[in-house]
Formats: sequence, C-alpha cells, structure tokens
Amino acid sequence: MLTIFLQAAPGGSSSPMMLIMMGVMFVGFYFLMIRPQMKKQKQEKTFQETLKVGSRVVLTSGLHGRIAQIQDDGFVIETLSGKLKFEKAAVSREFTDARFGEKAAKAAEKTADKKEIETEKK
Repeated sequence: MLTIFLQAAPGGSSSPMMLIMMGVMFVGFYFLMIRPQMKKQKQEKTFQETLKVGSRVVLTSGLHGRIAQIQDDGFVIETLSGKLKFEKAAVSREFTDARFGEKAAKAAEKTADKKEIETEKK
C-alpha cells in the first residue's frame, strides 16, 4: 500500500500539473455555477425595481395579487382577502412571468403607447 502512494506522487504534492488542474476546476465552477447565479440575482433585482403600482404578481409562496403600494422595504399586495405587506424578495420573477407573462407584456405595451400618444399631443 505504501508503494502505491510513493509512485503516485513522484515530484512532491505541489506539481505544476496539479496547480493547473485546480485552476481549470475553479474556472469551470465559476462559469457553470457562480456566474449564472449572479446573473439570475441581477435579473430578479431589476424585475423587483421595475414593478409598479397595479402590476399583477405571484409571490414565492404562490399567492397571487396586485401591487397596491410600493414602500422602501416591501410591497403592499392587494388580494381577494384584503391587503397584505410582503418583502420585495417575496415576489418571484419566474412565477409572475409564467402566470402573467403575455398579459403583463401587453399591458406594458398599452401603457407605453398611451404615453407616446400623450407626449405627441403636447
């Protein structure tokens, strides 16, 4: 058993090939795990910042509602049972896009068209 370990590491434990392999592993982890997670967090943050009063949203818990107020630390969501306050992180971009994606996009286009018409009239 001792001879196997001696044959496996002839030049010591800090060979250049070992350092190269560690570097390749780190780069692989960065591009496969860290970078996509950072991109997802950035998209989630920009989504939460672009929400407006009246936007229909789905929370991570599955609750559906409409934003009634926007506060510094959260949203007041109006549901069929009343108004509830939630943290901004509770709003899920993925669930909202899956449920209201096309409707939300059409509503955003309509409001953009209305704004363009109003600016043209002025």
